Amino acid sequence: MLDATNRQWVLAGRPSGPVRESDFRLVETPLAPLQPGQFRIRTLYLGVAAVMRGYMLNTEKFERPLQIGDVMHGRGVGRVVESRHPDYAVGEIVHGKLGWQDYAVADGSAYYLMYKVRQRVAPVSTALGVLGLTGFTSYLGLVDVGAVRPGDTVLVSGAAGGVGSNVGQIARNLGASAVGIAGSAAKCRLLTESLGYRAAIDYRNEDVGRRIGELCPEGIDVYFDNVGGQILDAGLAHLRRHARVVLCGAISQYVDGVERPYALQNAFAIFKRMARMEAFFIYEMAEHFPRAEQALASWIAAGRLHYQEDVLEGLGQMPRALIRLFEGRNVGKQLVKVAD
Repeated sequence: MLDATNRQWVLAGRPSGPVRESDFRLVETPLAPLQPGQFRIRTLYLGVAAVMRGYMLNTEKFERPLQIGDVMHGRGVGRVVESRHPDYAVGEIVHGKLGWQDYAVADGSAYYLMYKVRQRVAPVSTALGVLGLTGFTSYLGLVDVGAVRPGDTVLVSGAAGGVGSNVGQIARNLGASAVGIAGSAAKCRLLTESLGYRAAIDYRNEDVGRRIGELCPEGIDVYFDNVGGQILDAGLAHLRRHARVVLCGAISQYVDGVERPYALQNAFAIFKRMARMEAFFIYEMAEHFPRAEQALASWIAAGRLHYQEDVLEGLGQMPRALIRLFEGRNVGKQLVKVAD
């Protein structure tokens, strides 16, 4: 039985500085009848990502412009509850662009990036984490962009986040050794005890550059960076010959850095070490998603990959979930459970 109305979080104001709860407004709208070719999804889980602040400011050109009053963009996983599309049947579980709402409508076009959940080795929430774009980012960033090899020393910033919590385990499963950087002693213990890292650095309480030198005395082969700014700079000073620097994210730069970007002091090390620094956009790697999904699912089934989720309960928690991300409070993939 469908609800008569749809709760939706809409954009109430564009952020100036940190994202605030007042930037959003919760509204209710009636469910509209489906048109031919459409299907309706009941949202089960929604995820948040740092890029969402860019959505709010319309600085991310790969996403549709977001006007004041529009439903917030975001990926989710849900169950098809009504369908007038021949390829999507009622009861199927899908993940894609659902937006911050109880019910989403899609038409199967490429814009929605809709994928059916086929791997059932873990709960459906993992379609937004380790068995979805987050996991694909971890795997393809390290394997395809970072060209990780057995015996490599891998450094990962933001190592306790959604992507980073997978990278150390992937590195270990491929015969490499990973050191993670995180923002508390508790997170660092999690990295070494559960998430495949041989060592961890607490950037809030330790000298990051000095500790990298102590833990990676022969240098870094792959630097998987989720943070940017000073942490990235510290890692560049320890690159080995022909190292690969993978630019996955730069959360330290997404607020103040937009107007006042941090100027790297050690960028010349890329030239001196004949290294490579490359950014990537996961949506451009869709042809490789099945390969990544298969590898990740096989490791989960074998007990060689333990995913980490940080779940808040209820659609009303969406603004708080995004704010937690920028505060560095999440451990693993930050999710909101919307419905059973």
